[in-house]
Amino acid sequence: MEASIGWSATESDTNARSSFLRVRNLVKRFGNFTALDDVSLDVLEGEFVCFLGPSGCGKTTLLRAIAGLDPQNEGTIELGGRDVSKLPPSARDFGIVFQSYALFPNLTVADNVGYGLVNQRKSRAEIAARTQELLTLVGLADQQKKYPVQLSGGQQQRVALARAIATSPSLLLLDEPLSALDARVRIRLRDEIKDLQRRLGVTTIMVTHDQEEALAMANRIVVMNHGVIEQINTPNQVYRKPATAFVADFVGSMTFFDATITETKALRVDGLELKCGAHPFAAGTAVRVGFRPEEVQVRNVTANAANRIVTHVTSLDFLGSFCRAKLKPQSVSNITILADFSANLMRDLNVAEGQEMIVALPPESLHIFARP
Repeated sequence: MEASIGWSATESDTNARSSFLRVRNLVKRFGNFTALDDVSLDVLEGEFVCFLGPSGCGKTTLLRAIAGLDPQNEGTIELGGRDVSKLPPSARDFGIVFQSYALFPNLTVADNVGYGLVNQRKSRAEIAARTQELLTLVGLADQQKKYPVQLSGGQQQRVALARAIATSPSLLLLDEPLSALDARVRIRLRDEIKDLQRRLGVTTIMVTHDQEEALAMANRIVVMNHGVIEQINTPNQVYRKPATAFVADFVGSMTFFDATITETKALRVDGLELKCGAHPFAAGTAVRVGFRPEEVQVRNVTANAANRIVTHVTSLDFLGSFCRAKLKPQSVSNITILADFSANLMRDLNVAEGQEMIVALPPESLHIFARP
């Protein structure tokens, strides 16, 4: 499904045939507060989808509604062609992993993993075999007799993941499973989860507020804000072609400024004329313009380059493999341009604070949005 907030009839028919999860017109209220406002989306079988957005945007509420933990007030949910809108969580065939691990402290690792199988009345031999298989799969085969308190945070989350998939659910739900871990463990575990999901082929939805996690792990990203979906698309498309100014600002970094459209492929900001790509706005329309720091051109800026701007470097922040620079244009007082300079560029051009720097903003790199 391409990035959109709604569907045409053709898109809807296609999704109805191919989608494993179908959510339509979901509304969830808590008193007078609307947490989900007419949300619709499709998730394909075997897909890894991330719900991404800031705190309070509705992503966890949507996950819990899908699970039946916080039933919606309006709308429908279908799993594998079956309407589960009014079914209890136990009838929805999903496994879930929470941020807090939620392991039973009085049970061993093996007993935690096998807990759901006991409830399914599997034989002791079946439970032991399945538990061993899963603990081997998550790299904890030698830890099965330990208790959760004896494990690290990353190991506990692996146990929680093994428990969630023990019953072979058709849907795996991950509610910010990595946010309680330190950065190094988080990166390692996100790669393990992504690899495990691919090997199992289980349809997976993960809630996260971390854009890097979503970009690295998901087949598609659902960007949410104030209870609505702003954009649904692949990580590359969400980053390269944000549908709204919110998406552009939330996913990655971006310089924004207000401008006015002057003609089909041109705009003006404080007397500075800039060329741009195609857009749907009429001449005289006030717009919001943004561009990514890595899209600022520094090398080989000729005298007749499009959107050539004379700037001064006002600050440099060292960020390891690159530096984030703030550039002040000579001709525009109310804009500060963010630009990312590689270590090679910093060395080759001997970039320093206070120096003059001529840059260019390629017309195709300018993202134009309606001004709020």
